[in-house]
Amino acid sequence: MHLTIREALAIYPLTEAKLVAGKQGESRIVKSVNVMDAPDIADWTKSGEMLFTTAFAMKDSPQETVNLLRKLNDRGAAGLGIKLGRFWTELPQIVMDEADRLHFPIIEMPFQFTFSDGMNALFNAEYRRNTELLQTVLEKQKKLMQFGLQPNNMLAMFQLVSEILGYPMAVVGARGQVLYHTSNWSLDQLAQNWPSKRKAGWAYAGKDRAYRVGLQQQDDEPIGHLFLKPDVMLLTTIEEGLFQQAADILTFHMSYTFRSHVEASAERDLQNNLIRYLDKGTSLEAFLEQAESRGLFFFTGAYQCVVGKYKKESLVPEATQGKLKDLKQYMESHSKTSNLQGHHFVLKDHMFSIYSTTQADGFPEEELSQWLSKYEEDAGHSAERDGMVFYTSSLKVKPTALREAYLECGETARMAEKLCLPDRVLHYETIEFAHLFQHLSSSIMEDYCAKILRPLLEKDPEYSQEMIRTLEVFIRNDGQVSEAAKQLFIHRNTVTYRLEKISDLLQVDFKKVNDLLKLKAVFLFRQFLQVRS
Repeated sequence: MHLTIREALAIYPLTEAKLVAGKQGESRIVKSVNVMDAPDIADWTKSGEMLFTTAFAMKDSPQETVNLLRKLNDRGAAGLGIKLGRFWTELPQIVMDEADRLHFPIIEMPFQFTFSDGMNALFNAEYRRNTELLQTVLEKQKKLMQFGLQPNNMLAMFQLVSEILGYPMAVVGARGQVLYHTSNWSLDQLAQNWPSKRKAGWAYAGKDRAYRVGLQQQDDEPIGHLFLKPDVMLLTTIEEGLFQQAADILTFHMSYTFRSHVEASAERDLQNNLIRYLDKGTSLEAFLEQAESRGLFFFTGAYQCVVGKYKKESLVPEATQGKLKDLKQYMESHSKTSNLQGHHFVLKDHMFSIYSTTQADGFPEEELSQWLSKYEEDAGHSAERDGMVFYTSSLKVKPTALREAYLECGETARMAEKLCLPDRVLHYETIEFAHLFQHLSSSIMEDYCAKILRPLLEKDPEYSQEMIRTLEVFIRNDGQVSEAAKQLFIHRNTVTYRLEKISDLLQVDFKKVNDLLKLKAVFLFRQFLQVRS
Protein backbone atom coordinates (compact mmCIF):
# COMPACT_ATOMS: atom_id res chain seq x y z
CA MET A 1 0.00 0.00 0.00
CA HIS A 2 1.31 3.44 -0.92
CA LEU A 3 -1.37 6.03 -0.19
CA THR A 4 -0.85 9.42 1.38
CA ILE A 5 -2.96 10.44 4.36
CA ARG A 6 -4.65 12.95 2.06
CA GLU A 7 -5.53 10.21 -0.47
CA ALA A 8 -6.71 7.85 2.27
CA LEU A 9 -9.16 10.47 3.57
CA ALA A 10 -10.68 10.66 0.08
CA ILE A 11 -11.76 6.99 0.26
CA TYR A 12 -15.19 6.12 1.71
CA PRO A 13 -15.90 5.66 4.66
CA LEU A 14 -12.78 7.62 5.64
CA THR A 15 -14.35 10.56 3.84
CA GLU A 16 -16.45 10.85 7.01
CA ALA A 17 -13.32 11.11 9.18
CA LYS A 18 -11.62 14.40 10.17
CA LEU A 19 -7.95 15.30 10.26
CA VAL A 20 -7.99 17.13 13.58
CA ALA A 21 -4.27 17.52 14.35
CA GLY A 22 -0.88 17.27 12.59
CA LYS A 23 -2.41 18.50 9.34
CA GLN A 24 1.00 19.39 7.91
CA GLY A 25 1.79 15.66 7.85
CA GLU A 26 -1.03 14.75 5.44
CA SER A 27 1.53 13.82 2.78
CA ARG A 28 2.85 10.93 4.91
CA ILE A 29 2.69 7.58 3.12
CA VAL A 30 0.40 4.82 4.46
CA LYS A 31 2.04 1.46 3.73
CA SER A 32 -0.06 -0.72 6.07
CA VAL A 33 -2.89 -0.51 8.61
CA ASN A 34 -3.08 -1.99 12.10
CA VAL A 35 -5.26 -1.79 15.24
CA MET A 36 -3.69 -0.51 18.46
CA ASP A 37 -4.98 -2.20 21.62
CA ALA A 38 -1.87 -2.05 23.86
CA PRO A 39 0.28 0.89 25.06
CA ASP A 40 3.53 -0.80 23.93
CA ILE A 41 2.38 -0.97 20.28
CA ALA A 42 5.06 1.59 19.38
CA ASP A 43 7.76 -1.04 19.90
CA TRP A 44 6.21 -3.15 17.12
CA THR A 45 5.12 -0.41 14.75
CA LYS A 46 6.59 -0.45 11.24
CA SER A 47 7.51 2.53 9.12
CA GLY A 48 4.48 3.79 7.23
CA GLU A 49 1.98 2.00 9.43
CA MET A 50 -1.38 3.63 10.15
CA LEU A 51 -2.83 2.78 13.59
CA PHE A 52 -6.53 2.72 14.53
CA THR A 53 -7.56 2.83 18.22
CA THR A 54 -10.51 3.46 20.55
CA ALA A 55 -8.10 5.25 22.97
CA PHE A 56 -8.54 2.45 25.53
CA ALA A 57 -4.79 2.01 26.02
CA MET A 58 -4.23 5.76 26.59
CA LYS A 59 -7.44 6.98 28.20
CA ASP A 60 -5.96 7.49 31.68
CA SER A 61 -2.89 9.62 30.87
CA PRO A 62 -2.72 12.33 28.18
CA GLN A 63 1.00 12.73 28.94
CA GLU A 64 1.59 9.05 28.18
CA THR A 65 -0.25 9.61 24.90
CA VAL A 66 2.17 12.45 24.11
CA ASN A 67 5.09 10.09 24.78
CA LEU A 68 3.43 7.47 22.55
CA LEU A 69 3.11 9.98 19.70
CA ARG A 70 6.82 10.74 19.93
CA LYS A 71 7.70 7.03 19.77
CA LEU A 72 5.36 6.46 16.83
CA ASN A 73 6.84 9.43 15.06
CA ASP A 74 10.37 8.14 15.65
CA ARG A 75 9.33 4.75 14.27
CA GLY A 76 8.07 6.45 11.10
CA ALA A 77 4.38 5.70 11.65
CA ALA A 78 2.01 7.28 9.12
CA GLY A 79 -0.61 8.49 11.59
CA LEU A 80 -3.12 7.65 14.30
CA GLY A 81 -6.88 7.18 13.86
CA ILE A 82 -8.89 7.57 17.07
CA LYS A 83 -12.58 6.72 17.44
CA LEU A 84 -14.03 9.10 20.03
CA GLY A 85 -17.13 8.39 22.08
CA ARG A 86 -16.22 5.33 24.15
CA PHE A 87 -13.17 6.28 26.22
CA TRP A 88 -12.47 9.84 25.05
CA THR A 89 -15.15 12.28 24.08
CA GLU A 90 -12.57 14.74 22.79
CA LEU A 91 -8.84 14.85 22.24
CA PRO A 92 -6.79 16.43 25.06
CA GLN A 93 -5.31 19.72 23.99
CA ILE A 94 -1.82 18.60 25.03
CA VAL A 95 -2.07 15.67 22.60
CA MET A 96 -3.25 17.88 19.72
CA ASP A 97 -0.47 20.40 20.39
CA GLU A 98 2.19 17.70 20.29
CA ALA A 99 0.73 16.20 17.10
CA ASP A 100 0.86 19.63 15.47
CA ARG A 101 4.45 20.12 16.61
CA LEU A 102 5.50 16.73 15.23
CA HIS A 103 3.37 17.11 12.07
CA PHE A 104 1.97 13.72 13.08
CA PRO A 105 -1.58 13.24 11.68
CA ILE A 106 -4.35 12.39 14.13
CA ILE A 107 -7.65 11.45 12.51
CA GLU A 108 -11.00 11.44 14.27
CA MET A 109 -12.62 8.23 12.96
CA PRO A 110 -16.37 8.11 12.20
CA PHE A 111 -18.10 6.37 15.10
CA GLN A 112 -20.72 4.61 12.94
CA PHE A 113 -18.12 2.54 11.05
CA THR A 114 -15.94 -0.26 12.36
CA PHE A 115 -12.18 -0.28 11.97
CA SER A 116 -12.52 -3.18 9.55
CA ASP A 117 -14.72 -1.02 7.31
CA GLY A 118 -11.94 1.55 7.02
CA MET A 119 -9.19 -1.05 6.59
CA ASN A 120 -11.11 -2.93 3.89
CA ALA A 121 -11.79 0.31 2.04
CA LEU A 122 -8.08 1.15 2.00
CA PHE A 123 -7.08 -2.34 0.90
CA ASN A 124 -9.70 -2.39 -1.86
CA ALA A 125 -8.62 1.03 -3.10
CA GLU A 126 -5.00 -0.11 -3.19
CA TYR A 127 -6.00 -3.31 -5.00
CA ARG A 128 -7.88 -1.33 -7.66
CA ARG A 129 -4.98 1.03 -8.09
CA ASN A 130 -2.49 -1.83 -8.43
CA THR A 131 -4.75 -3.54 -10.96
CA GLU A 132 -5.00 -0.38 -13.06
CA LEU A 133 -1.24 0.06 -12.83
CA LEU A 134 -0.68 -3.53 -13.97
CA GLN A 135 -3.00 -3.04 -16.93
CA THR A 136 -1.14 0.11 -17.88
CA VAL A 137 2.21 -1.68 -17.66
CA LEU A 138 0.90 -4.55 -19.78
CA GLU A 139 -0.32 -2.12 -22.43
CA LYS A 140 3.08 -0.47 -22.49
CA GLN A 141 4.79 -3.84 -22.79
CA LYS A 142 2.51 -4.71 -25.67
CA LYS A 143 3.41 -1.52 -27.48
CA LEU A 144 7.10 -2.06 -26.86
CA MET A 145 6.81 -5.56 -28.22
CA GLN A 146 5.03 -4.31 -31.33
CA PHE A 147 7.68 -1.66 -31.80
CA GLY A 148 10.42 -4.27 -31.59
CA LEU A 149 8.80 -6.50 -34.19
CA GLN A 150 9.50 -4.38 -37.20
CA PRO A 151 10.39 -6.16 -40.48
CA ASN A 152 14.10 -6.33 -39.69
CA ASN A 153 13.25 -8.34 -36.54
CA MET A 154 10.69 -10.69 -38.12
CA LEU A 155 13.36 -13.24 -39.04
CA ALA A 156 14.48 -13.33 -35.40
CA MET A 157 10.84 -13.99 -34.39
CA PHE A 158 10.59 -16.95 -36.78
CA GLN A 159 13.89 -18.35 -35.52
CA LEU A 160 12.79 -18.00 -31.89
CA VAL A 161 9.51 -19.86 -32.49
CA SER A 162 11.34 -22.62 -34.39
CA GLU A 163 13.82 -23.06 -31.54
CA ILE A 164 11.04 -23.22 -28.94
CA LEU A 165 9.06 -25.84 -30.87
CA GLY A 166 12.19 -27.83 -31.67
CA TYR A 167 11.12 -28.76 -35.21
CA PRO A 168 12.06 -27.53 -38.71
CA MET A 169 9.42 -25.19 -40.02
CA ALA A 170 8.40 -22.92 -42.87
CA VAL A 171 6.21 -19.82 -43.00
CA VAL A 172 4.41 -19.08 -46.26
CA GLY A 173 2.68 -15.74 -46.87
CA ALA A 174 -0.85 -15.20 -48.15
CA ARG A 175 0.40 -14.84 -51.73
CA GLY A 176 2.59 -17.93 -51.63
CA GLN A 177 5.83 -16.12 -50.81
CA VAL A 178 8.18 -18.10 -48.56
CA LEU A 179 8.99 -15.91 -45.55
CA TYR A 180 11.01 -18.44 -43.54
CA HIS A 181 12.22 -21.95 -44.36
CA THR A 182 14.34 -24.45 -42.41
CA SER A 183 12.54 -27.67 -43.38
CA ASN A 184 13.73 -30.21 -45.97
CA TRP A 185 10.78 -29.47 -48.24
CA SER A 186 11.65 -27.81 -51.53
CA LEU A 187 10.03 -24.56 -52.62
CA ASP A 188 8.02 -26.57 -55.16
CA GLN A 189 6.68 -28.80 -52.39
CA LEU A 190 5.66 -25.78 -50.35
CA ALA A 191 4.02 -24.27 -53.42
CA GLN A 192 1.92 -27.45 -53.88
CA ASN A 193 0.18 -26.66 -50.62
CA TRP A 194 -0.71 -23.08 -51.45
CA PRO A 195 -3.35 -21.81 -51.25
CA SER A 196 -4.25 -23.88 -48.22
CA LYS A 197 -7.41 -24.36 -46.23
CA ARG A 198 -7.76 -22.66 -42.89
CA LYS A 199 -8.27 -25.90 -40.95
CA ALA A 200 -5.15 -27.27 -39.27
CA GLY A 201 -3.93 -30.72 -40.25
CA TRP A 202 -1.44 -32.71 -42.27
CA ALA A 203 -0.36 -31.49 -45.71
CA TYR A 204 1.26 -33.87 -48.20
CA ALA A 205 3.83 -33.47 -50.96
CA GLY A 206 4.28 -36.94 -52.45
CA LYS A 207 5.02 -39.33 -49.62
CA ASP A 208 6.34 -36.55 -47.41
CA ARG A 209 4.13 -34.62 -45.04
CA ALA A 210 4.12 -31.58 -42.75
CA TYR A 211 1.68 -30.28 -40.18
CA ARG A 212 0.02 -27.12 -41.46
CA VAL A 213 -1.70 -24.39 -39.38
CA GLY A 214 -3.39 -21.35 -40.90
CA LEU A 215 -2.28 -17.85 -39.84
CA GLN A 216 -5.57 -15.99 -39.66
CA GLN A 217 -7.35 -13.72 -37.19
CA GLN A 218 -11.00 -14.73 -36.85
CA ASP A 219 -12.85 -13.46 -39.96
CA ASP A 220 -9.91 -11.49 -41.38
CA GLU A 221 -8.16 -12.40 -44.60
CA PRO A 222 -5.48 -15.10 -44.07
CA ILE A 223 -1.94 -13.76 -43.85
CA GLY A 224 -0.20 -17.08 -44.45
CA HIS A 225 0.44 -20.60 -43.17
CA LEU A 226 2.83 -22.31 -40.78
CA PHE A 227 4.36 -25.67 -41.77
CA LEU A 228 6.07 -27.88 -39.17
CA LYS A 229 8.02 -31.11 -39.71
CA PRO A 230 7.73 -33.11 -36.45
CA ASP A 231 9.66 -36.37 -36.28
CA VAL A 232 6.69 -38.37 -34.95
CA MET A 233 3.93 -40.24 -36.70
CA LEU A 234 1.14 -39.19 -34.39
CA LEU A 235 0.59 -35.90 -32.63
CA THR A 236 -1.03 -35.59 -29.23
CA THR A 237 -3.77 -33.07 -28.60
CA ILE A 238 -1.34 -31.11 -26.45
CA GLU A 239 1.19 -30.91 -29.30
CA GLU A 240 -1.50 -29.79 -31.75
CA GLY A 241 -2.54 -27.15 -29.26
CA LEU A 242 1.07 -26.03 -28.94
CA PHE A 243 1.36 -25.64 -32.71
CA GLN A 244 -1.87 -23.66 -32.78
CA GLN A 245 -0.58 -21.41 -30.01
CA ALA A 246 2.62 -20.78 -31.97
CA ALA A 247 0.53 -19.95 -35.04
CA ASP A 248 -1.60 -17.52 -33.03
CA ILE A 249 1.51 -15.72 -31.75
CA LEU A 250 2.93 -15.45 -35.27
CA THR A 251 -0.46 -14.27 -36.56
CA PHE A 252 -0.60 -11.46 -34.04
CA HIS A 253 2.90 -10.16 -34.77
CA MET A 254 2.74 -10.66 -38.52
CA SER A 255 -0.68 -9.05 -38.83
CA TYR A 256 0.54 -6.01 -36.95
CA THR A 257 3.69 -5.67 -39.06
CA PHE A 258 2.01 -6.43 -42.38
CA ARG A 259 -1.00 -4.28 -41.62
CA SER A 260 1.27 -1.34 -40.90
CA HIS A 261 3.08 -1.85 -44.19
CA VAL A 262 -0.13 -2.40 -46.15
CA GLU A 263 -1.69 0.75 -44.69
CA ALA A 264 1.46 2.78 -45.35
CA SER A 265 1.62 1.45 -48.92
CA ALA A 266 -2.07 2.20 -49.52
CA GLU A 267 -1.62 5.72 -48.14
CA ARG A 268 1.36 6.30 -50.44
CA ASP A 269 -0.65 5.08 -53.45
CA LEU A 270 -3.55 7.35 -52.53
CA GLN A 271 -1.19 10.27 -52.07
CA ASN A 272 0.49 9.62 -55.44
CA ASN A 273 -2.91 9.52 -57.18
CA LEU A 274 -3.76 12.84 -55.54
CA ILE A 275 -0.46 14.38 -56.67
CA ARG A 276 -1.04 13.21 -60.25
CA TYR A 277 -4.50 14.75 -60.22
CA LEU A 278 -3.47 18.06 -58.65
CA ASP A 279 -0.26 18.57 -60.63
CA LYS A 280 -1.17 17.09 -63.99
CA GLY A 281 -4.93 17.23 -64.06
CA THR A 282 -5.41 13.48 -64.46
CA SER A 283 -8.74 11.81 -63.71
CA LEU A 284 -10.26 12.50 -60.29
CA GLU A 285 -12.19 9.20 -60.38
CA ALA A 286 -9.12 7.02 -59.72
CA PHE A 287 -8.30 9.02 -56.59
CA LEU A 288 -11.88 8.97 -55.28
CA GLU A 289 -12.34 5.27 -56.01
CA GLN A 290 -9.19 4.35 -54.10
CA ALA A 291 -10.15 6.65 -51.21
CA GLU A 292 -13.64 5.15 -50.92
CA SER A 293 -12.17 1.63 -50.93
CA ARG A 294 -10.33 2.67 -47.76
CA GLY A 295 -13.49 4.10 -46.21
CA LEU A 296 -12.51 7.74 -46.85
CA PHE A 297 -15.21 10.10 -48.06
CA PHE A 298 -13.98 13.65 -48.63
CA PHE A 299 -17.02 15.29 -50.16
CA THR A 300 -19.92 14.94 -47.74
CA GLY A 301 -21.07 18.49 -48.42
CA ALA A 302 -19.44 21.87 -48.91
CA TYR A 303 -15.67 21.90 -48.49
CA GLN A 304 -12.62 24.12 -48.40
CA CYS A 305 -9.00 23.26 -49.07
CA VAL A 306 -6.00 24.43 -47.07
CA VAL A 307 -2.29 24.39 -47.84
CA GLY A 308 -0.09 24.53 -44.75
CA LYS A 309 3.61 25.17 -45.19
CA TYR A 310 6.65 26.49 -43.41
CA LYS A 311 8.19 29.72 -44.63
CA LYS A 312 11.37 29.09 -46.55
CA GLU A 313 13.61 30.86 -44.09
CA SER A 314 12.27 28.99 -41.05
CA LEU A 315 13.42 25.43 -41.88
CA VAL A 316 16.18 23.72 -43.78
CA PRO A 317 14.74 21.58 -46.63
CA GLU A 318 15.69 18.22 -45.13
CA ALA A 319 13.74 19.03 -41.96
CA THR A 320 10.57 20.10 -43.77
CA GLN A 321 9.13 16.62 -44.38
CA GLY A 322 9.52 15.58 -40.75
CA LYS A 323 7.91 18.78 -39.51
CA LEU A 324 5.02 18.40 -41.95
CA LYS A 325 4.40 14.83 -40.78
CA ASP A 326 4.32 16.11 -37.20
CA LEU A 327 1.84 18.78 -38.28
CA LYS A 328 -0.33 16.15 -40.01
CA GLN A 329 -0.34 14.00 -36.88
CA TYR A 330 -1.25 17.02 -34.74
CA MET A 331 -4.11 17.97 -37.05
CA GLU A 332 -5.48 14.42 -37.09
CA SER A 333 -5.29 13.89 -33.33
CA HIS A 334 -6.35 17.33 -32.09
CA SER A 335 -9.94 17.70 -30.86
CA LYS A 336 -11.62 19.86 -33.49
CA THR A 337 -15.17 21.07 -33.80
CA SER A 338 -17.60 18.25 -34.57
CA ASN A 339 -18.83 20.03 -37.69
CA LEU A 340 -15.48 19.82 -39.49
CA GLN A 341 -13.99 16.71 -41.06
CA GLY A 342 -10.36 17.06 -42.12
CA HIS A 343 -8.24 14.83 -44.36
CA HIS A 344 -4.55 15.64 -44.63
CA PHE A 345 -1.79 14.76 -47.12
CA VAL A 346 1.91 15.63 -47.00
CA LEU A 347 2.82 16.70 -50.54
CA LYS A 348 6.42 17.72 -51.30
CA ASP A 349 7.06 20.86 -49.21
CA HIS A 350 3.54 21.44 -47.88
CA MET A 351 0.51 19.78 -46.32
CA PHE A 352 -2.72 19.72 -48.30
CA SER A 353 -5.97 19.44 -46.31
CA ILE A 354 -9.59 18.98 -47.35
CA TYR A 355 -12.10 20.19 -44.75
CA SER A 356 -15.73 19.28 -45.31
CA THR A 357 -18.96 19.43 -43.35
CA THR A 358 -22.02 17.21 -43.04
CA GLN A 359 -24.27 20.09 -42.03
CA ALA A 360 -27.32 20.38 -44.24
CA ASP A 361 -27.14 24.17 -44.34
CA GLY A 362 -23.58 24.20 -45.66
CA PHE A 363 -20.17 25.06 -44.31
CA PRO A 364 -20.14 26.72 -40.84
CA GLU A 365 -19.25 30.36 -41.34
CA GLU A 366 -15.75 31.24 -40.08
CA GLU A 367 -15.38 27.82 -38.42
CA LEU A 368 -12.36 26.80 -40.46
CA SER A 369 -10.66 30.13 -39.81
CA GLN A 370 -11.27 29.75 -36.10
CA TRP A 371 -9.82 26.24 -36.05
CA LEU A 372 -6.67 27.27 -37.94
CA SER A 373 -6.27 30.32 -35.72
CA LYS A 374 -6.65 28.10 -32.68
CA TYR A 375 -3.72 26.05 -33.90
CA GLU A 376 -1.74 29.27 -34.21
CA GLU A 377 -2.61 30.23 -30.64
CA ASP A 378 -1.66 26.85 -29.20
CA ALA A 379 1.24 27.73 -26.91
CA GLY A 380 2.20 24.08 -26.64
CA HIS A 381 3.21 24.07 -30.28
CA SER A 382 4.90 27.44 -30.46
CA ALA A 383 8.30 25.90 -31.16
CA GLU A 384 6.85 23.78 -33.94
CA ARG A 385 4.82 26.48 -35.62
CA ASP A 386 7.41 29.23 -36.02
CA GLY A 387 6.99 30.08 -39.67
CA MET A 388 3.88 27.94 -40.29
CA VAL A 389 1.31 29.60 -42.58
CA PHE A 390 -2.07 28.41 -43.89
CA TYR A 391 -3.59 29.37 -47.24
CA THR A 392 -7.28 28.53 -47.81
CA SER A 393 -9.35 28.25 -50.97
CA SER A 394 -12.81 29.65 -51.49
CA LEU A 395 -15.81 27.50 -50.59
CA LYS A 396 -16.50 24.64 -53.01
CA VAL A 397 -19.46 22.32 -53.46
CA LYS A 398 -18.67 20.01 -56.39
CA PRO A 399 -15.87 17.39 -56.09
CA THR A 400 -14.67 18.35 -59.58
CA ALA A 401 -13.60 21.73 -58.16
CA LEU A 402 -10.92 20.10 -55.98
CA ARG A 403 -8.03 20.98 -58.31
CA GLU A 404 -9.36 24.53 -58.68
CA ALA A 405 -9.37 24.83 -54.87
CA TYR A 406 -5.79 23.55 -54.73
CA LEU A 407 -4.66 26.09 -57.33
CA GLU A 408 -6.40 28.86 -55.37
CA CYS A 409 -4.37 27.88 -52.28
CA GLY A 410 -1.20 28.00 -54.36
CA GLU A 411 -2.08 31.39 -55.82
CA THR A 412 -2.84 32.71 -52.34
CA ALA A 413 0.61 31.56 -51.19
CA ARG A 414 2.31 33.13 -54.22
CA MET A 415 0.57 36.50 -53.81
CA ALA A 416 1.21 36.51 -50.05
CA GLU A 417 4.91 36.10 -50.71
CA LYS A 418 4.87 38.68 -53.50
CA LEU A 419 3.10 41.29 -51.36
CA CYS A 420 4.98 40.35 -48.16
CA LEU A 421 1.72 39.76 -46.30
CA PRO A 422 2.29 38.90 -42.61
CA ASP A 423 -0.94 36.91 -42.06
CA ARG A 424 -0.54 33.36 -40.73
CA VAL A 425 -4.01 32.37 -42.02
CA LEU A 426 -4.78 33.87 -45.42
CA HIS A 427 -7.89 33.27 -47.54
CA TYR A 428 -8.12 33.31 -51.32
CA GLU A 429 -10.81 36.00 -51.18
CA THR A 430 -8.25 38.29 -49.54
CA ILE A 431 -5.91 38.23 -52.54
CA GLU A 432 -8.47 37.73 -55.34
CA PHE A 433 -8.25 41.39 -56.33
CA ALA A 434 -4.48 41.25 -56.25
CA HIS A 435 -4.58 38.26 -58.57
CA LEU A 436 -6.73 40.17 -61.07
CA PHE A 437 -4.74 43.42 -61.04
CA GLN A 438 -1.19 42.18 -60.60
CA HIS A 439 -0.21 42.88 -64.21
CA LEU A 440 -1.26 46.56 -64.26
CA SER A 441 1.60 48.98 -64.76
CA SER A 442 2.92 51.03 -61.85
CA SER A 443 2.03 54.31 -63.56
CA ILE A 444 -1.63 53.32 -63.89
CA MET A 445 -1.72 52.32 -60.21
CA GLU A 446 -0.02 55.57 -59.10
CA ASP A 447 -2.44 57.72 -61.12
CA TYR A 448 -5.49 55.90 -59.72
CA CYS A 449 -4.29 56.17 -56.10
CA ALA A 450 -3.50 59.87 -56.50
CA LYS A 451 -6.90 60.52 -58.06
CA ILE A 452 -8.89 58.85 -55.27
CA LEU A 453 -6.78 60.00 -52.29
CA ARG A 454 -5.83 63.51 -53.51
CA PRO A 455 -8.13 65.42 -51.07
CA LEU A 456 -6.48 63.57 -48.18
CA LEU A 457 -2.93 63.81 -49.51
CA GLU A 458 -3.26 67.61 -49.78
CA LYS A 459 -3.81 67.91 -46.02
CA ASP A 460 -1.10 68.21 -43.36
CA PRO A 461 1.25 65.17 -43.76
CA GLU A 462 0.81 63.96 -40.18
CA TYR A 463 -2.97 64.28 -40.36
CA SER A 464 -3.05 62.72 -43.82
CA GLN A 465 -0.96 59.74 -42.76
CA GLU A 466 -3.13 59.07 -39.69
CA MET A 467 -6.38 59.21 -41.67
CA ILE A 468 -5.09 57.02 -44.50
CA ARG A 469 -3.87 54.45 -41.98
CA THR A 470 -7.33 54.41 -40.36
CA LEU A 471 -9.02 53.99 -43.74
CA GLU A 472 -6.62 51.21 -44.76
CA VAL A 473 -7.24 49.15 -41.60
CA PHE A 474 -11.01 49.72 -41.94
CA ILE A 475 -11.03 48.44 -45.55
CA ARG A 476 -8.72 45.50 -44.74
CA ASN A 477 -11.19 44.36 -42.06
CA ASP A 478 -14.15 44.44 -44.44
CA GLY A 479 -15.69 47.56 -42.90
CA GLN A 480 -15.75 46.27 -39.30
CA VAL A 481 -15.31 49.31 -37.07
CA SER A 482 -14.70 47.36 -33.86
CA GLU A 483 -11.95 45.23 -35.41
CA ALA A 484 -10.31 48.31 -36.94
CA ALA A 485 -10.37 50.08 -33.57
CA LYS A 486 -8.79 47.07 -31.90
CA GLN A 487 -5.92 46.95 -34.39
CA LEU A 488 -5.40 50.71 -34.24
CA PHE A 489 -5.54 50.72 -30.41
CA ILE A 490 -8.15 53.47 -30.35
CA HIS A 491 -11.81 53.71 -29.34
CA ARG A 492 -14.38 52.71 -31.95
CA ASN A 493 -15.97 56.16 -31.65
CA THR A 494 -12.65 57.66 -32.76
CA VAL A 495 -12.67 55.39 -35.82
CA THR A 496 -16.25 56.38 -36.61
CA TYR A 497 -15.38 60.09 -36.32
CA ARG A 498 -12.39 59.74 -38.62
CA LEU A 499 -14.40 57.80 -41.19
CA GLU A 500 -17.00 60.55 -41.28
CA LYS A 501 -14.26 63.11 -42.01
CA ILE A 502 -12.75 60.84 -44.68
CA SER A 503 -16.16 60.32 -46.27
CA ASP A 504 -16.64 64.07 -46.60
CA LEU A 505 -13.14 64.68 -47.97
CA LEU A 506 -13.12 61.85 -50.54
CA GLN A 507 -16.81 62.06 -51.36
CA VAL A 508 -17.35 58.34 -50.73
CA ASP A 509 -20.18 56.48 -49.08
CA PHE A 510 -19.01 53.44 -47.09
CA LYS A 511 -22.44 51.85 -47.54
CA LYS A 512 -22.04 51.71 -51.32
CA VAL A 513 -20.30 48.66 -52.79
CA ASN A 514 -18.76 50.66 -55.63
CA ASP A 515 -17.05 53.09 -53.28
CA LEU A 516 -15.73 50.26 -51.10
CA LEU A 517 -14.33 48.50 -54.19
CA LYS A 518 -12.56 51.71 -55.25
CA LEU A 519 -10.89 52.03 -51.86
CA LYS A 520 -10.00 48.32 -51.76
CA ALA A 521 -8.30 48.71 -55.15
CA VAL A 522 -6.44 51.81 -53.92
CA PHE A 523 -4.83 50.07 -50.98
CA LEU A 524 -4.09 46.98 -53.05
CA PHE A 525 -2.29 49.17 -55.59
CA ARG A 526 -0.36 50.87 -52.79
CA GLN A 527 0.84 47.43 -51.67
CA PHE A 528 1.98 46.59 -55.19
CA LEU A 529 3.75 49.93 -55.54
CA GLN A 530 5.52 49.49 -52.20
CA VAL A 531 6.77 46.05 -53.21
CA ARG A 532 7.88 47.23 -56.65
CA SER A 533 9.75 50.26 -55.35
